[in-house]
Amino acid sequence: MPKINIDKKDLFDYLDNQFDTEAFRELCFEFGIELEEDSSEKGELAPGERAELKIDIPANRYDLLCFEGLSRALGVFLRREDTPNYRVVPAKNPYRITVAKECAQVRPLVVGAVLRNVKLNADRYKSFIDLQDKLHANLCSQRELVSIGTHDLDTVQGPFTYEARRPEDIKFVPLNQTELMDGRRVIEFYESDQAIKHFLHIIRESPVYPVVYDAKGRVMSLPPLINSEHSKITLDTRNIFIEITATDLTKVNMVLNIMVTMFSGYCAEPFTVEPVEVVYPDGKTIVYPDLEQREVLTSSAYLNGIVGIKKTDAEIVELLRKMSLDAVVDGSSIRVKLPATRPDILQECDIAEDLAIAYGYNRIPRVQNNEATVGAPLPLNKLADIVRREMALAGWTEALTLSLCAHDENFAFMRRVDAGDEAVVLDNPATAENQICRTLMLPGLLKTVRENREQPIPIKVFEVSDVVFKNPALERGAQNERHACALYASDEARFEVIQGLLDTVMESLNVSHVSRAKQGNRYRLVEANVPMYLPERSARVVYESDDGRSVELGTIGIVHPEVLAKFKLRVPVSTFEINIEPFL
Repeated sequence: MPKINIDKKDLFDYLDNQFDTEAFRELCFEFGIELEEDSSEKGELAPGERAELKIDIPANRYDLLCFEGLSRALGVFLRREDTPNYRVVPAKNPYRITVAKECAQVRPLVVGAVLRNVKLNADRYKSFIDLQDKLHANLCSQRELVSIGTHDLDTVQGPFTYEARRPEDIKFVPLNQTELMDGRRVIEFYESDQAIKHFLHIIRESPVYPVVYDAKGRVMSLPPLINSEHSKITLDTRNIFIEITATDLTKVNMVLNIMVTMFSGYCAEPFTVEPVEVVYPDGKTIVYPDLEQREVLTSSAYLNGIVGIKKTDAEIVELLRKMSLDAVVDGSSIRVKLPATRPDILQECDIAEDLAIAYGYNRIPRVQNNEATVGAPLPLNKLADIVRREMALAGWTEALTLSLCAHDENFAFMRRVDAGDEAVVLDNPATAENQICRTLMLPGLLKTVRENREQPIPIKVFEVSDVVFKNPALERGAQNERHACALYASDEARFEVIQGLLDTVMESLNVSHVSRAKQGNRYRLVEANVPMYLPERSARVVYESDDGRSVELGTIGIVHPEVLAKFKLRVPVSTFEINIEPFL
């Protein structure tokens, strides 16, 4: 959980000094956060040192990561103040950011906003910087997905451009420096910087670096690394220009909304934000930020049932307002309006959680559960256990391989072509070995044999687990499928061994080969030319049910030498892989 340090006196002053440390600890518990430490309890403070409260914040509550957000949320929770009405105030001549097409090579997205007539002091400035650091470390994934740039608007001139240029062509003085540097020099200079060096890899190898310019061609920032000294914010800054670059549209909007809502309270007209137009290379213009409230429709019956209380619609509306959620009764439903500060609320159950916090977990009645329930395995898991048991009893060793793999391992290494409609691809894989969700289990077993090639042959391994396929018809866009895969590696392919195991598994499921069953559930091998197997040494496994259905389960065959070479194997391998879900 993220931790924040809050000035104790400032927070208690904001709450009208209603609390001592223990009372505040109890308030934190009720609100769903935790007071970890009060520095004033550790001993005497040094001269001039102010007591701080170290508070644990839930990982998805980005609106509580600074003094402004936390104090405001607690004020609403205690009914001392109303939830702010965050507004985008139209500008007569809004600022504009024009995006160059080259940005698609490195960081394609940018958003922006303006805070007008802001009153800063040392504490507010520190909180402003700390919030950016907290967001960079959490929601922004260490600046990989999103990076924030903030500027003194009075030192630059719009309209602005967001470009991607060769490092040698970018020249500016970085923040808090005096040396004029180009892009390469910036990378070299910050190699030893304890704060910035961790982000250099994001653009170091890119042929072009992202850069933001003002109308006079002055560099404002080199995202995701550093801002310009020219446009830096000081305590005298009155107008703040925020530009945020990203590779993820959802997260960049969340970050922008958190930044402007937290600090718009210091504007001359509180909780107002001036919009910025962003013009993309295709000519499309989008206005940011979008502070419109989202709506979720729920009901008292659902919320009371989840939480375990009995409250009327009107009482639930009042409780939700304690959590900064504006709600109204709409017939038999409750219409909940979600502010821009609450991206953590995704569905009805999240509203139920907030209702439980507002009501008080300790006040929820304890009741005896009189429902008689009996645990039982899911049918699919029970089926998988049957298949797993038969393979193990046949003398085969179970393996458990990773569900993520490299793209080439799933396609090119297996002599297969990716048509783009099969594998779920990760947007930001941590390593080259975790690029997609596997659609075959065989590559994992081949790697298992490769890593155990010093073991005596034959090697007989199997796995019963899930693979993942794209499915646009489903809301989530993908589906799991339970497969059974077995592999036999020896000095000879011994196709009869792998076919014998397949037959054993089928018989355990009351499915006989067509040569032994003229009717009822049966299976057959249909000759096929499967690229990952030797020509004329492969077949498709087809299941024919007693109700006339015919389903292709998978394939069986002797693995092609080119596939073996890709996995650095020198012995013949025979294998099968089938989908077992049709047997349910």
